[in-house]
Amino acid sequence: MNGAEAVALTERLLPVVVFLLAITVTAELSERAGVFDVAGHGVARLAGGRRWVLWVLFSALAVVATVVLSLDTTAVLLTPVGLAVAAQVGLDPRLLAVTTLWIANTGSLLLPVSNLTNLLALHTLERDGAGHADYVRAAAAPALVAVAVTLALVALLHRRSLRGRYTAAAPPAGHDPVLLRLAAGVCLVIGPLFALGAPPWLVALAAAGVLLAVTAWRDRAQLAGLAVPWLMAAGFVAVSVVVDVLQRHGLSDLVTATLPRGETAGALLAVGGAGAGLSNVANNLPAYLALEPVAGGSVTRLLALLVGTNAGPLVTPWASLATLLWIQRCRARDVVVPWRWLAPAGLLCAVLVVTSSVLALAAVR
Repeated sequence: MNGAEAVALTERLLPVVVFLLAITVTAELSERAGVFDVAGHGVARLAGGRRWVLWVLFSALAVVATVVLSLDTTAVLLTPVGLAVAAQVGLDPRLLAVTTLWIANTGSLLLPVSNLTNLLALHTLERDGAGHADYVRAAAAPALVAVAVTLALVALLHRRSLRGRYTAAAPPAGHDPVLLRLAAGVCLVIGPLFALGAPPWLVALAAAGVLLAVTAWRDRAQLAGLAVPWLMAAGFVAVSVVVDVLQRHGLSDLVTATLPRGETAGALLAVGGAGAGLSNVANNLPAYLALEPVAGGSVTRLLALLVGTNAGPLVTPWASLATLLWIQRCRARDVVVPWRWLAPAGLLCAVLVVTSSVLALAAVR
């Protein structure tokens, strides 16, 4: 790798790493300020004691958060809300935890900001003469189908947990009201900024900076032991460098030659399936980088690849950064979803969502 290639790779990966680290700090400080406990109580009261209404409201919140804030933000910000809700109303935490995890991945197709892979794809589209509007038009149908199929499967698998009623717990107390309001304001502001096209890394970095300053002012003790995922970020960079080197030594030619050309339903399913499979073997971001050449300048083939790399990584823990962040948030609340159940259920969800979404893409191309 020469100097120019190293600079190009750094320019592509650095915003992703900064976003990951900064949004995690933002989520951690927001949780410590009590934002998620208060939000969870509000959702529980709004549902009026009906479990299925609670799940529908929470699912809608998960979809909006994923589309507007990105899947990683949903995994970091919404997982604690779901677990707080479950604890407050006596609900099986796996229902809202799995809803968050699956929607974070399968719901991340519609906007470029919804997934880091989408941002990488937008960079490629702009280089080829397309843009933000072209991306959204192509992504609309598969994005809608992905969300609908995911929620239908969650409702089917957890139908017993959706029955019955609950009594909302008392509002959480003991939080610094100034810190709580400021942290909640930061969480509310970053969404519109992402949606308006502001650089995600810059928004997340500014949000983290504001919360660090405010927390130091109001309660410096809350800064102790922040769980910043340095190793996760370093691992992502290492794998991405390896994939980039392999691409420059023939990997791109190999994958391009093994997958069918064209925009038929069969060809698009092959591209989407390859993206999903490689994402679960490695990680969806390096998988996207490795398989991006198969798009060959086609917006439709690029979207089929994104369906696979976004909605497919539901089988292994390392398949997406969102899954790793989700595991981290669950562990912080002492909640464990057994992988012996989650892996086969995730495989079923991935197959159904990727297949139906790619077929939707083929139908409207």
